[in-house]
Amino acid sequence: MPRQRKRACQDTPEPETEAPAGKLVKANKAEIPAEPLGEAKTSDSPEKNRATKESGNETSRYWLMKSEPESRLEKGIDVKFGIEDLKAQPRQTACWDGVRNYQARNFLRTMKLGEKAFFYHSNCKEPGIAGLVKIVKEAYPDHTQFEKDSPHYDPSSKKDNPKWSMVDVQFIRMTKRFIPLAELKGYYHAHKDIGGPLQNMALFTRQRLSVQPVTQGEFDFVLSLEDKKPS
Repeated sequence: MPRQRKRACQDTPEPETEAPAGKLVKANKAEIPAEPLGEAKTSDSPEKNRATKESGNETSRYWLMKSEPESRLEKGIDVKFGIEDLKAQPRQTACWDGVRNYQARNFLRTMKLGEKAFFYHSNCKEPGIAGLVKIVKEAYPDHTQFEKDSPHYDPSSKKDNPKWSMVDVQFIRMTKRFIPLAELKGYYHAHKDIGGPLQNMALFTRQRLSVQPVTQGEFDFVLSLEDKKPS
């Protein structure tokens, strides 16, 4: 989901753990908080188990993450952050902050180093998949929840028990062509009727979520579209 621009991420390791010198991401206003879950972050935490169930498969190794490529002000701050903004960051890496939906947050907390995600442009003239990123730092507290001037400030969150988490992502590449939502939606409806890899894709079944699991079949099919002419 979209996020807002921000400062460099800190305490980041070296390559393969390389975390960035930061950015701001912003929260997708379409997100609607679900019931809060426990805040524990261990690998066997309730939210990991819950997120695994919600993903529809044992563990998701692929993801779709939404962000807004066009300017929009929240509390006087431009929350624009498209894939070109990510490419412009040091090491082409940034922290994915601003997620304020419990289910989306839980998905962030299950992400592992090296997992890949589609970078999805949302809330814009032509939404769709613009490129690929990978997770280079696993979930840690999102500092914007404590910053009073941030659009994502949450006065109910405490530093000794933070509600919200973020990960660091690094640019891998642009897709060979932009894959628009309208094209994906056509395949989704066709696959729903006759069976196919996109028939249960969260982009359509849980479209409000800014962070979504993607199955191996969905990931492979979407990538196969790069070499096809738009339908």
